[in-house]
Amino acid sequence: MAQKIIIDTDPGQDDAVAILLALASPELQVLGITTVAGNVPLPLTTRNARLIVGLSGRNDVPILAGCDAPLSRKLVTAENVHGQTGLDGIDLGEPDYPLTPGDGVDFIIETLRREPAGSVTLVPIGPLTNIAQAMMRAPDIVPRIAQIVLMGGAYFEVGNVTPTAEFNIYVDPEAAAHVFAAGVDLVVMGLDVTHKALTSPDWVAGMRALGTRTGEAVASWTGFFERYDRVKYGSEGAPLHDPCTIAYLLRPELFSGRRINVEIELQGRYTTGMTVADWWGVSGRPANALFMNQIDRDGFFALLTERISTLP
Repeated sequence: MAQKIIIDTDPGQDDAVAILLALASPELQVLGITTVAGNVPLPLTTRNARLIVGLSGRNDVPILAGCDAPLSRKLVTAENVHGQTGLDGIDLGEPDYPLTPGDGVDFIIETLRREPAGSVTLVPIGPLTNIAQAMMRAPDIVPRIAQIVLMGGAYFEVGNVTPTAEFNIYVDPEAAAHVFAAGVDLVVMGLDVTHKALTSPDWVAGMRALGTRTGEAVASWTGFFERYDRVKYGSEGAPLHDPCTIAYLLRPELFSGRRINVEIELQGRYTTGMTVADWWGVSGRPANALFMNQIDRDGFFALLTERISTLP
């Protein structure tokens, strides 16, 4: 039986690859996609989600818009990384895939209440605003969540938007703090693992050589995305952060890490949004997350190639 998931996202080129990987994988039943403000404002993340699902050839996945701002802070976006649309790299025109009426947060709540307890995994690959709002509006859903597999945070790699904070956590640290304290089974794909999931020129060329619209889009997105990382990190490719979450659901053996305590810094002068990851267990606080730091890169990209090659 396929694993039921809800993807919560702020596309984003790497979000797009994650969504396509999920939609191309019969082991996963994508119950819906909810959008959140993050890489770009909510109207653009919602537009981009519609473009991505339309590109996949699927017509059965509801997309609902969620929160347009963090819980208590001014929105910070990342057009410098993802371009003005959030999905720069290829012109896919205007979306014709429909937006489902309703509120994304309510969709999360209603779905978790409707489905059997412990049967739905949440996959947040943007700021955690929608997830925290759902938990605050409806505390009864928290014990019904099977697992949360999220992209965010870092320990050894520390930060990518400030010296100490990763972007998704930094945008809404209050939301992150709520989610990390909720007692749900958390799997965290932070920069320590995602910075090892680097694209290569050969892989990008292989995507383009598929000769499909999806392959061309993935090659164009990653090619655009790479330019930022080459300048910032001196790397040969771009880290595909968000697809690590979906790959974990499909092939958990590709990843390894440690179950540790993670707290979110909310008031630090220089460290707001930092994931304070107690890797060495010195705090005495109980573990609340499986924090990944290693990936089988070749296996990861083989999985991406296998699945994306099945899309139109």
